[in-house]
Amino acid sequence: MIKNANGIKNMKHAGLIVYLTHQYLKPYIKPGITTKELDKLAEEFIKSKEAKPSFKGLYGFPASICTSVNDEVVHGIPSDYKLLDGDIIKIDIGACYKGYHGDSAWTYVVGKANSEQTYLLKHTKEALFQGIKQVKPGNTVNDISKAIEDYANQQNLGIVKELVGHGIGKKVHEPPDVPNYTRPSSDIKLKPGMTIAIEPMLNLGGSDVKFEDKWTVKTKDGSLSAHFEHTVLVTETGYKILTGKEEING
Repeated sequence: MIKNANGIKNMKHAGLIVYLTHQYLKPYIKPGITTKELDKLAEEFIKSKEAKPSFKGLYGFPASICTSVNDEVVHGIPSDYKLLDGDIIKIDIGACYKGYHGDSAWTYVVGKANSEQTYLLKHTKEALFQGIKQVKPGNTVNDISKAIEDYANQQNLGIVKELVGHGIGKKVHEPPDVPNYTRPSSDIKLKPGMTIAIEPMLNLGGSDVKFEDKWTVKTKDGSLSAHFEHTVLVTETGYKILTGKEEING
């Protein structure tokens, strides 16, 4: 799914809006706020930037962002749950600008982190960047997947396999799948103009997950899970992160 110059321009702007929404929410991620309140703040901010929340109504999802707490891996539905000191929350944000989507997830600690949380977040975030470093023309999706898999295994973290990264553009989910582990079907060559969402989901415990309801995915053993994601453009010489600071390039 190769994007032309106009598509790339709109993808960059959509990604910037996602990045800015994360920055806007960060001061509000404190004990006592509900995940529904965070959702409302995010939706209002995205709309103020002449964009639309990508996730609202997507496959029937009822909210603008995903808020997944502690052992919830992804797709948590914002609710009246009040964040507690010591929680970790994964916030997944998508924004659509002029028909193009940006998508990024980040994991935040509410209050002060303990050593286990620090370890999990540090190494899940690093796994994301290990994968991103493999983005360049001629490499394959499996090069990304292997880098994430190898790093996660070195840190003894469980790799969620039921959920994967993905292509992104005029739709939130486009080909190709971008797994966090190698598989034969991922031997797809990267080409300039491709845009992909890379998103390791790693657990302190085992890899197995369960579906709590139609949406929320939780670790089967109740262990903490972290999720970090960037939308990335394949350039002529490497990559450009579209959902981060302007200077984060390869």
